[in-house]
Amino acid sequence: MTTVTDAQLRDQLLERRARLQAVTATAADSGLLDLLALVDRALDDIEDGTYGRCDVCGDPVEPERLAADPLVRLCIDHLTPIQRRDLERDLETAARIQAALLPRGQPAVPGWDLGYRYRPAGPVSGDYLDLVPANGGGAWFAFGDVSGKGVSASILMAHLQAILRGLAAGGSSLGELLAAANRIFCESTLAGHYATAVIGRLDSDGVLELGNAGHWSPLLRAGGQVRALPATGLPLGMFCDARYGVERFELAAGDALVLYTDGLSESRNGDGEEYGSERLAAVLERGGGGASSAELVEACLADLAAFTGGGAPGDDLTVMAVRRV
Repeated sequence: MTTVTDAQLRDQLLERRARLQAVTATAADSGLLDLLALVDRALDDIEDGTYGRCDVCGDPVEPERLAADPLVRLCIDHLTPIQRRDLERDLETAARIQAALLPRGQPAVPGWDLGYRYRPAGPVSGDYLDLVPANGGGAWFAFGDVSGKGVSASILMAHLQAILRGLAAGGSSLGELLAAANRIFCESTLAGHYATAVIGRLDSDGVLELGNAGHWSPLLRAGGQVRALPATGLPLGMFCDARYGVERFELAAGDALVLYTDGLSESRNGDGEEYGSERLAAVLERGGGGASSAELVEACLADLAAFTGGGAPGDDLTVMAVRRV
């Protein structure tokens, strides 16, 4: 997804400047005054068009590092050996933490089979995936993609997971959960950050409820037909008062829902052609009613690899299948 812009970083720096000024007005701490000077310097750089350039070589600083810390003034190539080792350790720790947030197995939901594959393009990812038992039986699932890349996106992903897990434990309806998650995410993140997400609830009777906050259209294979399910609302975090529609489906044995991030749909082959959702729909049509969720996911990834020639992914890629058995 798109990265944070200079205008959004400027808003973040202005907010930080206002807070520092409020504190230094009552306590003239030298460290805070130095930090305030760095913020002022970054704001001046934005005004004269030099913001985000390395002080040593003049090349652009990595966007994901600027998004995580808008005061960064050195590109990775010009960090000291100690700074590089510290950064590598931080990334390794962040990767372990994020891996621990992924589902460890699936909730015990009679009549449902769930499978997924998660492939970050780097150490950490902005893709989001969670499975949570629901009050009164059944389960919630959440799937999506946070704006940006790298460490900043992974932090927002963990934040969104905490929000949704807390709300899922409260017994809200799906529409209420999406509206509340949007409001909290909007109020607690920086301007310009957002997340697309598909939130669903499964029950043991084969009923699937689904809300789509601006994410790529999931593909539903039911009755031998495959169709895309469009968004029912805006991405989370764009407008704090947004509301979300909910769709309800009764799935029969063999019916399946497949969700994916843009690391799949926007992958390109050697000719620059995009994979797209139509090719994915064709895979599901060929998959047959007897394929398990894991087999469906592997079939999707195998078709993508054949299309791209098996090259390394250029973006985070996550695919999940939910199947009625």
